[in-house]
Amino acid sequence: MLSRSDAFALMTEYTQSESLRKHMLAVEASVRGYARLWGENEAEWGLVALLHDFDYERYPTLGDHPVKGCEHLTSLGYPAWVTRAILSHAAEATGVTRDSPLEKTLFACDEMAGFITAASLVRPSKSVLDLEASSVIKRMKDKAFARAVPREHLKAGAEELGLPLDQHITNVIAFLRLNADELGLRGTL
Repeated sequence: MLSRSDAFALMTEYTQSESLRKHMLAVEASVRGYARLWGENEAEWGLVALLHDFDYERYPTLGDHPVKGCEHLTSLGYPAWVTRAILSHAAEATGVTRDSPLEKTLFACDEMAGFITAASLVRPSKSVLDLEASSVIKRMKDKAFARAVPREHLKAGAEELGLPLDQHITNVIAFLRLNADELGLRGTL
């Protein structure tokens, strides 16, 4: 039986950075939101998202991350579908293709949750509660904004889900709003 409390403890043991912890929580909220929307197992999907970057501080080199983390998860008894999904979010380094709905959703939500978080925090309100998809799309066109986020990943994620980009953005915003306090995205609202 997979346990969120065990996964959370592992994530916090490996990750000291508050911003990286919040990133994993934001991706978890987003992936859980899609699981609810599509009638999938929300707890299982959320656990994968919560752990997708847990090893990043220890192994920041792409190729070591997420491979070494998945080796550790395997040693702890996590099933292959969990590690496969995590490996697939870094397909360019691991060679693991994104085939299942979970794998595609994790990839689609990873960069998007981070980008939407950044877009929220630069608003006057510092909140996701008054953020709209049109503002996120405008920020995507600004190459200086969150320059580490590959815009092609944001677009490819929506495509892999079979959704128009603006709909995917709207969905992730809605999922993050439900967790605004935990994610530090309520701002002044």
